[in-house]
Amino acid sequence: MQANHPISKAVANMKVLVIDDEPQIRRALRAGLEHNGYEVMLAANGEEGLDVAALKIPDLLILDLALPGTDGFTVLKQLREWSKIPVIVLTVREGEEEKIKALDLGADDYLIKPFGLGELLARMRAVLRRASSEEKEAESTFSYQGLFVDMAKRLVSIDEMEVHLTPKEYDLLKYMILQPNRVLTHRQLLTKVWGPEYSEDHHTLRVHIANLRNKIETHPERPRLIHTEMRIGYRFRVDQ
Repeated sequence: MQANHPISKAVANMKVLVIDDEPQIRRALRAGLEHNGYEVMLAANGEEGLDVAALKIPDLLILDLALPGTDGFTVLKQLREWSKIPVIVLTVREGEEEKIKALDLGADDYLIKPFGLGELLARMRAVLRRASSEEKEAESTFSYQGLFVDMAKRLVSIDEMEVHLTPKEYDLLKYMILQPNRVLTHRQLLTKVWGPEYSEDHHTLRVHIANLRNKIETHPERPRLIHTEMRIGYRFRVDQ
């Protein structure tokens, strides 16, 4: 694993906990992450990982789902009972159900093994930036590539032209832009914007996403902002 990103002062103080039962993965991640300025802690199983997370309070957690004993899903569920530590899950599984389950349990992103260190570092930077911005929730405005949102006034414009959104379209857009580059499952979006009773109403979500794209995307058929994660959900894409 190699990466040539310069070490920032912010990264130099970041603690990352890696929970993975494969020694070679732990060694490779430790070497790669330390080379890029992170302080790395290791755990070989779920129980040890939860103990280290509680004692050391890492800034970010990298979690393998296929752990022996207490698996990654259980670790994630227990962790979310007391912590909002950002979590990137690692999996060799291609099935959407595994990814959806992890995201619904509170994972911030996922990577499928094998992966490159550069991709992991990019995901980590995105997750850490998002966590930092969520702490000061919703700065009053958001601006990106012609899209401007005034959250205090609930106003949206494209290239300085005001766009009318319905209340639900606005709530959906706001929820996504507050979590840029994060995969948001259908269930998460429906529960957050419409309520738990709508958690399986995928048709309603598809209609609102289509309407949003028609209103804020230059080419709705080739969206540059609201990306579809096939059979999982959507991601509001902001360039690194």
